[in-house]
Amino acid sequence: MPKTLNTLLATTAATALLAACSQETSPTTQTETAAPSETAETSTDAQSQTEAINEWFENEFERQVSRSPMFQTFLGRKTNYDKWDDASDEFGRESHELEMAALAEMRATFDIDAIDPQAQLSYRLAEYNSELADKRFPFRNHWYVFSQFTGPHSGVPSFMINQHRVSSVADAEAYIARLNGIDDYLGQHQKNAEDQFARGINAPKWAFPQMIATSKNIIAGAPFDESDEPSTLLADFDKKIETLEASDEVKEELRARAIEAMQTSVKSAYESLVAMFETQMETATNDDGAWKLPDGGQYYALQLEAMTTTAMSPTEIHDLGLAEVGRIHAEMNMIKETVGFEGTLQDFFVYMRNDPDGKFTYPTTDEGRERYLTEATAIIDTMSGRLDELFLTFPEAELIVKRVEPFREQAAGKAFYQRPAPDGSRPGIYYANLYNMADMPTYQMEALAYHEGIPGHHMQLAISQELEGLPSFRKFGGVTAYTEGWGLYSEYIPKEMGFYKDPYSDFGRLAMELWRAARLVVDSGLHDKKWTREEAIDYLLTNTPNPEGDAVKAIERYIVMPGQATAYKIGMLKILGLRTRAENALGDKFDVRAFHDVVLKNGPVPLAILEENVDAWIAEAKAS
Repeated sequence: MPKTLNTLLATTAATALLAACSQETSPTTQTETAAPSETAETSTDAQSQTEAINEWFENEFERQVSRSPMFQTFLGRKTNYDKWDDASDEFGRESHELEMAALAEMRATFDIDAIDPQAQLSYRLAEYNSELADKRFPFRNHWYVFSQFTGPHSGVPSFMINQHRVSSVADAEAYIARLNGIDDYLGQHQKNAEDQFARGINAPKWAFPQMIATSKNIIAGAPFDESDEPSTLLADFDKKIETLEASDEVKEELRARAIEAMQTSVKSAYESLVAMFETQMETATNDDGAWKLPDGGQYYALQLEAMTTTAMSPTEIHDLGLAEVGRIHAEMNMIKETVGFEGTLQDFFVYMRNDPDGKFTYPTTDEGRERYLTEATAIIDTMSGRLDELFLTFPEAELIVKRVEPFREQAAGKAFYQRPAPDGSRPGIYYANLYNMADMPTYQMEALAYHEGIPGHHMQLAISQELEGLPSFRKFGGVTAYTEGWGLYSEYIPKEMGFYKDPYSDFGRLAMELWRAARLVVDSGLHDKKWTREEAIDYLLTNTPNPEGDAVKAIERYIVMPGQATAYKIGMLKILGLRTRAENALGDKFDVRAFHDVVLKNGPVPLAILEENVDAWIAEAKAS
């Protein structure tokens, strides 16, 4: 799943050259790095130049961070703690101009041949980030501002709940100021969405009722209506001021001001959004794919390039998906025979999906949800005890398992991960969506926990931001194929360690991999081959064991996020292929822990650069 960090960063102004939040980097060519200098004089000069460019990277990172109050909050800072980002297109244009100016400055100031290899890699990553951003800039308004899956309407309360910490009266004052600013902040996004709609760029008609429901959920409860139950935001504010070291009078005064801000700014903002959604829904159509958008074919091709960091065409991606679906079906047939199921593989899918014996689902109750969270935590704890078999580097940040908040769970994805705060004030979080427990079968519990938690995204992303000696833009960056490829690869690793002992759990692992293979088929089907929503849902129901609710929600996600879902399988196949290459080349010298170190120690990188890094490690290991 797309991670909360990436969603947040996509909504902030920190999208310029070195703002460390581009999840879509893709080199189209490669620059040869210079051989190490053999003279002391040149070596000293290289050190000086390296120090200079690393200082430049940090200054540029901080300049960009200074333009995003929301990213400052994500980083654990309390600067501009009372403000929201500027979401206007004018600000976006200015940010792009600054990005291009920074690229020109970097090229004019620094010679890539005069810096050390790690700085050369930073140079290349910054350069190709900006080149791709420039290529995609004309399509900056093609990505839907609001959709049923993501957007500032659900992002605002999530940000306040999960990012805005309150440990002092001043923090509570800043919270209230942000409440008062929601009307203006969402108003900017609303204007952008209205401009999109006027140009024929909008989510499908079926998405609007879900957007309306999410928005209404946020202004349901006190103080927005006569309910005795507090709304999502009021409950959060009450919880945060409860432990403040302040008098009851001060707390009551803060609460009264927060309520006033909710009744005015917050309520006004969401009522305006609901009115816009209802108006747009009247004339929206159910055309689904990117093909319907202006220059939709070019837009989708750029999305695929950005998400996969390859030059694969939609047809190549579609065909790869079909081949992978066939391969995984063959493995699943063997498990079907192992458990003694009589019938076709599709019959087995129906059996697993419907769970007639009640073996694979917990009840959709508080008790059932708590049991799921407890067992998922236990799975992660067990794996944590064996990490020294897999890694040489470990994160300091803690990890917790948490239920997706009720206000957004009906529209949110199945599971996702949120990075920890760099200062340790917030742990990494594996979010499980427990709205409908039938969509979270227990036979997939292991694979999901490994993907989102350990050894998956928590190992990868927490380690990334804790790396020493790398520019900040690399620590906090994101490359979807790298990030999600590692997550899917992390579902496979435990199989080698003796996990997935229950054949049904191993079937769940394969079901998760099959899901990502099918994504290649349906994403390209929807956006290139003009499949309908119903055709894509039917493909998943025919070829995977996932519940119908899973299939519907997934297809609706892929429709409004063109290309993103293709990154997982392509990234995993690249990592597995590089590992096989290393094993074949090194034989007894191969150490999986060292291989994982090579994959993780440089932070997120495009797949072509990952390949270079692994090849360089293989050559070094062979020479030693």
